[in-house]
Amino acid sequence: MCDTEIIDLTPENIADYGVCGYKDIRKHAELRKKINWFNAYYPKGLRIKVLFSQSAGYQGMIEYIPGNYAHRPVDADGYMFIHCIFVGFKNKFKGKGYASSLIDICIAEAKLAQMHGVAVVTRKGPFMAKKDIFLKKGFAVTDKAAPDFELLVLKFNQDASDPKFKPSLAKNPEKYADGLTILRSAQCPYSEKNVIAIMETAKKKFGITPRLIDLENAAAAQESPCAFGTFCIVYNGEIISPHPISNTRFENIMKKITL
Repeated sequence: MCDTEIIDLTPENIADYGVCGYKDIRKHAELRKKINWFNAYYPKGLRIKVLFSQSAGYQGMIEYIPGNYAHRPVDADGYMFIHCIFVGFKNKFKGKGYASSLIDICIAEAKLAQMHGVAVVTRKGPFMAKKDIFLKKGFAVTDKAAPDFELLVLKFNQDASDPKFKPSLAKNPEKYADGLTILRSAQCPYSEKNVIAIMETAKKKFGITPRLIDLENAAAAQESPCAFGTFCIVYNGEIISPHPISNTRFENIMKKITL
């Protein structure tokens, strides 16, 4: 579409375009936190490219960062790591090749930086891209994690070690064996509103006072008990949600558990 362009977000313009559909910095605490997080990691190589339409506004994005700063429980040093990618708040922007173009930009920048390759975590469910588009680009699966997460890599340097999920990932839920624990990071802005509602529901409807842990940096996110990295809910040592969920979904899960 002729009115569509890809814009490189910077600390100077991110508030003008917003992130992930959040536009009003005065209204949305999640946007303010995301911008602060972006500003902290931008000097370390974090990049967000936005698909922007003059007529329809923000219609997609890709976010990536050097692997040692990845907010996922992965060992991916030396690789560029894609946190997230999506295209099309409006259907007319889907299927036009924009997602492929965004990935190509990431690949080109990783090559320019002489990195080993590009890595990404995918899954079949919500909040992450499916692996199909990456497989078409030559990515290959190098590791898997429950319930349906896969770690993919496009290698430039065939002698480099493959990225892997952290060995500690499988045992990390055991750290939260007592009660309800919610872990989140500002990397994903979708958790702010729902977490407030979830914590209130836990107290009022289930008599549980949850523990909220804000993952303050990449090291903390890499020790997450969930492969999603930046959001997880653990109840008595068992993961009950490996990605952001609504308050209604949380309530339904807890009803089944506590019956």
